[in-house]
Amino acid sequence: MEAVDAYIVGKLLAADPVLDAALERNASAGLPAIDVSAAQGKMLHLLARMAGARRILEVGTLGGYSTIWLARALPDNGQLVTLELEPHHANTARINIAAAGLADRVDVRTGPAIDTLDAMIAAGETPFDLVFIDADKQGNVAYLNAALALSRPGTTIIVDNVVREGGVLDAASDDPRIQGTRALFDAVAHEPRLDATAVQTVGAKHWDGFLIARVTG
Repeated sequence: MEAVDAYIVGKLLAADPVLDAALERNASAGLPAIDVSAAQGKMLHLLARMAGARRILEVGTLGGYSTIWLARALPDNGQLVTLELEPHHANTARINIAAAGLADRVDVRTGPAIDTLDAMIAAGETPFDLVFIDADKQGNVAYLNAALALSRPGTTIIVDNVVREGGVLDAASDDPRIQGTRALFDAVAHEPRLDATAVQTVGAKHWDGFLIARVTG
C-alpha cells in the first residue's frame, strides 16, 4: 500500500521542501504523525480549487500540514480559519504556516473547537465555501452541525477518518472514535440539506476514508 502511495507521489506530485520541512518540524516538536498523506493533501487542495473556495474552515490543525495544502488553494484575498485545541500544536502550526508564506491568509484559533465554533456562529461569521473536519471523532456530529450553520448552499464538507480499518461496521464497539464516526454517518443520512458519499482509502495511512458532502439548501 505504501509503495503505491510512493508511486503516486513520485509521478504526480512535485518535490515540496516546504511541506517536508513542516513534517520534520512537527516530528521535532513531538506532534503525533497523524497528518494526511501527501496524496491526500493534494486531493484536498484540488477539491478546494474545484470548489472555487475563497473561505475555508478547518477543524483540527495539528501542525498545519493539511492547512498549508488547503491555504495554497485560496486566492490572494482568501482566508482559512483553522481550529486547534492544543496550544503547542497551534504554535508549531503557526511557524509552519509562516514558513510557507501563508500567514496573511490563515487564522489559527486555539481552544476547544466546539466553543470556538459556537462563538463564530454567534458572531455571524461569513459562511465558508469548504469545511474540512479532522479532529476528535467523538465530536464529529457537533462539528458537522456547526459546519452547516457556517455554510451556504454549495459549501463542500469533508470529514477524514470515517472507515477506521473497517471499525465503522462494529455497532457494538466501545471505542468512542468508532461510535462518533457511526453517529456522523447517521447524522448525514438524516440531514436533508446534505448530498453525500464516502470513499475508502488505502496507502500510507492504512485503511480509512473520507466523507464528502455538498450543502444543497
